[in-house]
This record gives sequence, C-alpha cells and structure tokens, in this order.
Amino acid sequence: MDIRAPEQQYNPYRIFTRDQWARLRDDTPMTLEPGEFERLRSLHDRLDLKEVEDIYLPLSRLLSIYVDATARLFQAQRQFLGIRDRKVPYIIGVAGSVAVGKSTTARVLQALLARWSPRPKVELVTTDGFLFPNAVLERQGIMQKKGFPESYDLPTLLQFLSDIKAGRRPVRAPVYSHLTYDIVPNEYVEINQPDILVVEGVNVLQTGRLPRDGQAVPVVSDFFDFSVYIDADEAVLREWYIKRFLALRDTAFTDPRSYFHRYALLSDDEATATAIAIWERTNLANLEDNILPTRPRATLILKKGADHVVEQVALRRL
Repeated sequence: MDIRAPEQQYNPYRIFTRDQWARLRDDTPMTLEPGEFERLRSLHDRLDLKEVEDIYLPLSRLLSIYVDATARLFQAQRQFLGIRDRKVPYIIGVAGSVAVGKSTTARVLQALLARWSPRPKVELVTTDGFLFPNAVLERQGIMQKKGFPESYDLPTLLQFLSDIKAGRRPVRAPVYSHLTYDIVPNEYVEINQPDILVVEGVNVLQTGRLPRDGQAVPVVSDFFDFSVYIDADEAVLREWYIKRFLALRDTAFTDPRSYFHRYALLSDDEATATAIAIWERTNLANLEDNILPTRPRATLILKKGADHVVEQVALRRL
C-alpha cells in the first residue's frame, strides 16, 4: 500500500507546507543583520526576518548538503580518473517570471551562502547582461520580445558558463543598466573562480529544440548543479507588475536618462493601462510560452501567495 497522500503519488517532487519546510531549518544560524533586509529586497518584494528563518535558512542548510556531496563526488571522480583538475564552482540557477522576486531570492542566497564556514567566495550574475543591445533587437525586429529566449546572446552566455565551469580566471560578463534599459558598452564584471555562482534570469531553465541528428545542443541549465524556480499565480504576478510599474513611475522613471522617462508624467489610470498592455503583450506571453513550461525542470520550486510570502515548497526527489 502507498501511504503517501494522493497529491504526492506519481510526483517527482516532495511537497512541503510552509510550516513543514520551516522545521527543516534545524540549528542553521541566522547570519543576516536586521539592516541587510532592505538592501537585499527588491521593489515591492517582501523580505523580513520570518521569511528568511522559515524559507531561506532551511534552503541554505539543504544547499550546504548538496554542495558538500558534490565536492565529495568530484574528489571520487578525480581519484577514479587519476587527474588533478581544480574543483569547479557550484552553480545555482534562479528562474521565474518578471516581478516574481528572483532578484531578492538570488541576493539572499548569495548573502547566506557567503557566510558559511569557512567563508566561500559567492558571486552573483544576472542574465540581463547577456541580452542583445537594443540596437540589435531593433534591427532584428524583436524589441517587443526583450526577455524572450531569442533576445539573448546565447553563445556568449554559454561560453561564459563553460569558462566558469572550466575554472578559467577571470571570466567577464557584460553589464546591463536598468536605467537605460540597455547593455552598457565596454563595461564588464569580472568573475574570478568563485566557490559558488548564482545565476539569475527569467529563462535560465529554457531548453532548445532537439536536432534530428542527435548532436549535442548545450543549454544554460546544463551548467547548473541546483536550480530554484520562484512561482506565483498569473493574476498575482500581473498585480505585482502593475504595482511595480506605478512605483517606478514615481521614482526611477523620473530620471531624464531613464529609457522609460516618457511614462513619468502618466496619471494613475494611464500608467495602469500602460502596465497592463506591456504585461499582456510581452511578459504574459513570455511567461506562458517560455518561462512557466520550464518550471518542472527546477530542483526546487518556491510558490508564493498574493502577499509575497512563500506558501509551499516543492523539492525534486533524488
């Protein structure tokens, strides 16, 4: 007899309520200072002491187990092959829709993991830097599909991850400006052999079309050791996006250098209508066609409710 609950049967994930997951923290210490929460939190996202204690400290404990197990496997493989390869970085992917809170999760993970003993080197990269420049998107006629898989310079991103996994140093990633909504010319961030690398982006779990000849087709997630998908219902995501757009109208959009400066003087009704149009034309289409279908590929799924609080955790079975 299968004693699992019906929703657990034939499911590649183990499902946890928030309370069940929170108990898995065990004795993992809180290493974040109260003043850090504001710095780590994205606009309109929620991050407080309880969210870190209940959700991210258990996740930090789990990741410590995965990282340690991977290190031991690497040593065993190295001994088996009789080679002296340097240990490669452990790479964690963070995926999910626009406005779901990926940046917050990525920054919290970076902060928590960097405080493990003996203080590993943890870097964070967003795939925004690997978008094609706006001039290229305009020339290709896909500016309205910015954030879709075809808007990324995939060969450059794959080369970056390949170099990271090969232990090369330093490896450069392009810099993206959310103010100008474009790649910053001739500006790069250098990643120098981290112990752990967090890679955040809407489509990092995207797969490619398989070739008929069976040739290898690398995808971004091939380089991940662990992946997290931040999930929320579409109606909730839509509401969060609208609220964020209205908040940006009154802050970042007021800067004359902002790509979206033209929206700064919109009324509440006009701004709301504009946000809905952008959501439905671009972000919802990307979510339905490209992002949501990759959710089952994640190692861990964090499901948020309308209040930005994680309500359920799903962990892929080994």
